[in-house]
Amino acid sequence: MNAGPLQQRRLSDDIVDRLEAMILEGSLQAGERLPAERALAEEFGVSRPSVREAIQKLAARGLLSSRHGGGTYVTDALGAAFRDPLLDLLEKHPESQRDLLEFRHTLEGACAYYAARRATEPDRERLTAAFDRLVAVYAGEQRGGRAEEGDADARFHLAIAEASHNAVLLHTIRSLFDLLKRNVVTNIGGMYPKSSEVRGMLMRQHTDLYRAIIEGRAEDARNCACDHLDYVQQVLAEAQLEETRVARARRRQALA
Repeated sequence: MNAGPLQQRRLSDDIVDRLEAMILEGSLQAGERLPAERALAEEFGVSRPSVREAIQKLAARGLLSSRHGGGTYVTDALGAAFRDPLLDLLEKHPESQRDLLEFRHTLEGACAYYAARRATEPDRERLTAAFDRLVAVYAGEQRGGRAEEGDADARFHLAIAEASHNAVLLHTIRSLFDLLKRNVVTNIGGMYPKSSEVRGMLMRQHTDLYRAIIEGRAEDARNCACDHLDYVQQVLAEAQLEETRVARARRRQALA
C-alpha cells in the first residue's frame, strides 16, 4: 500500500480552526470586529504572521472582511437570507406573521429543550439578566413602549438559543432576530387591546419558561415555549375575528 506522505499542518490552520469555532459558537458575531493581530497572537500564543495568514484564509472564504478605516470584521452576510429585503417583504404580508409564529413554534421549542439540558452557569447568568430586563420592561420600569418590549422579548429568546449550545439553532435565531423582534412588536399591538389579562398571562408564561430552563426541566421547557406560542396564536386569531365583526357591523350601520 502506498498512502503517500503525511502533510505537515500549518500553524495558521490551527488558528483558522479556533476562529471558525468562535464564529460557529457565537463568541464572534456577524459584524463584530476581531481583536488586533497582536492581541490574537498573544491570546493564541503564536506569531503575528501566523495570525495574519489565518485571517487571510478566512477572508478568502468570505467569513471575514476588512473595512474602510482599518480592522477585520466577521462578515455581515452571515444569516443574510433573513435580512432586507426579504424581512420587509415578510413583514408586509399578514399571513407571514402566522407563518413565522408556526416556525417559531418548532424552533423555540427545541431551543428551550436543549437550553434546559445544556445551560452552563454563564448561560444561566445571561438568561437571568435577559429575563430581569423583560420583567422590568413589562412592569413599566423602563420606558420605550412596544419597541422596547419587543426588543426585550426577542433578546430573552435569543439568550435561550445561546444556552441551547446548538450552533444551527443559534445562528438561525440570530439571523431572524430583527424579524423576530418586529413579529413580537406586531403581536403585542394586536394582543393588548383584546384583554387586560393578556399582559399578565404573557409574563406568567415567560416566567414558567425561564424557571423550567434554570431548573433543568427539559420537557417542561419545551412545553412552556410551545404553549406560549399557541396562546399568542389563539389571542391574535380572536382579535382578528373581532376586527372582522366590528368592520361588518360598521358597514351595516352605514347602510341603515
